[in-house]
Amino acid sequence: MARCTHTDQIQDVSPNTIGCEECLKIGGSWVHLRLCLSCGHVGCCDASIGKHATKHFRATDHPIMQSIEPGESWGWCYVDEVGLEFE
Repeated sequence: MARCTHTDQIQDVSPNTIGCEECLKIGGSWVHLRLCLSCGHVGCCDASIGKHATKHFRATDHPIMQSIEPGESWGWCYVDEVGLEFE
């Protein structure tokens, strides 16, 4: 079973914005929001036009994001391609 080998890179972060950082700058919209657990960047999910959370990973190599949708407590490690559960 695959597991994430990057949990040591999780930081105690707060969201930098209340929406997708890039979409807010260009007046775009998003479907769901994801929080980078390395730096607090907020990006939109891959179902959104911008796919800014994935673009943030590709630009920074920050490996783990967490859904910040109400009622959701999961994350994703882009490097290991494995889901994570948070409490």
